[in-house]
Amino acid sequence: MKKKFVIWTLVLFSLYGLLLGLYLFQWADFGVPDAYKGTAADPTTFMTDRQLELAEDYSRYKDFLSFITEPLEWVIYLGVMVFGISLIFKQFSEQASRFKIIQIPLYVLLLQTVTTIILFPFDYISRRLSISYGISTQSFSSWMRDELIGFWVGFVIMAILITVLYWLMNKFRKRWWLYAWMLLVPFLVFMMFIQPVVIDPLYNDFTELQDKQLEEKILGLASQADIPAERVYEVNMSEKTNSMNAYVNGIGSNLRIVLWDTTLNRLKDNEVLFIMAHEIGHYVMNHLYMNLLGVIASSFVGLFLAYHLMHYTMRKWGEKWKVKDVSDIAALPVFFLLLSLLSFIASPVELAISRNAEKAADEYAIQMTEDPEAAVGSFQELTVNGLSEVNPPALVKYLRYGHPTMMERIHMLEQYQEEKQE
Repeated sequence: MKKKFVIWTLVLFSLYGLLLGLYLFQWADFGVPDAYKGTAADPTTFMTDRQLELAEDYSRYKDFLSFITEPLEWVIYLGVMVFGISLIFKQFSEQASRFKIIQIPLYVLLLQTVTTIILFPFDYISRRLSISYGISTQSFSSWMRDELIGFWVGFVIMAILITVLYWLMNKFRKRWWLYAWMLLVPFLVFMMFIQPVVIDPLYNDFTELQDKQLEEKILGLASQADIPAERVYEVNMSEKTNSMNAYVNGIGSNLRIVLWDTTLNRLKDNEVLFIMAHEIGHYVMNHLYMNLLGVIASSFVGLFLAYHLMHYTMRKWGEKWKVKDVSDIAALPVFFLLLSLLSFIASPVELAISRNAEKAADEYAIQMTEDPEAAVGSFQELTVNGLSEVNPPALVKYLRYGHPTMMERIHMLEQYQEEKQE
């Protein structure tokens, strides 16, 4: 079984990489349709030839790396089962302590460590790619610090979730998935509440917006939308990236309006206001809560399917893997594998819903600010600074894009401007 696994992995992965490379570097067209040429959505009207060349190359390499890395996680989880590494992790954790509350987090730590080490070269290549194209400005020490923070934050959260999950598996043999989902709901709400004030500050320094005149204008927009915000936060992202961003996150008293300092440095005030109006639109249309409901609903379906698929998988391969039961911690990689596959299958639908929400936020922002010129300028500047592709290949759009393409977004703004002038 081990030999077959290695051979099939090498054959399928090589074929996948070849087809992916041909699609992105040979078959896919990065240009815009004739109908958009010469318009504000045409990158040749606001980018230099060099910028166009860099954007196309960067997009191809970035997309290739992203697509090639995703199935690697599946291979790792399956390989851990096939080669008996999961059993070794289980035995080590059992020798370390006789208490499940120690054994399970220790197993999670071992599995996460191996996964992180194997995927680390690809993360590093992604970083080097971003630096070479002038997107990332982050030093290696700073990047490693963020990686380590992410590792330990992820471990703590996952250790808690998996410890509770396996307690439920052992106590409720047929309904563990349902009770796990019921406990997951308040946990997701709690995480949404603490994210802006506990987790985000671990990575970056947040301060009150220094430009008080701009803050007053942004809070004015927030007031029109009945957003209970008393201040706007600025985050020092320029030491890490040249990309720009802004967002509204959190719920209740922890809701925050946040601007990256790169956005402040590169956009005019009216362009910043459009970007913030877009983020405010998400709040007004309850996209934050709709996203939460979407995660809750998808987790219900995911856990239900994982329950049945786990039992099927254990019946078919459990004996070969020497894992007798679903509730055995050694079966955890199978659970992760199934959830990852289910998430991948659901991603086109989730991304389509996200693109629709982003389009609605764009429409809200332009109606609120009534400044199409500033809106178009902000999107063009975002494209230039991020070396973004305005019209990505179909496979990239439907499997990676949670926003409409820049071509679609700018075209919508031009249509609004034409309708306004009529």
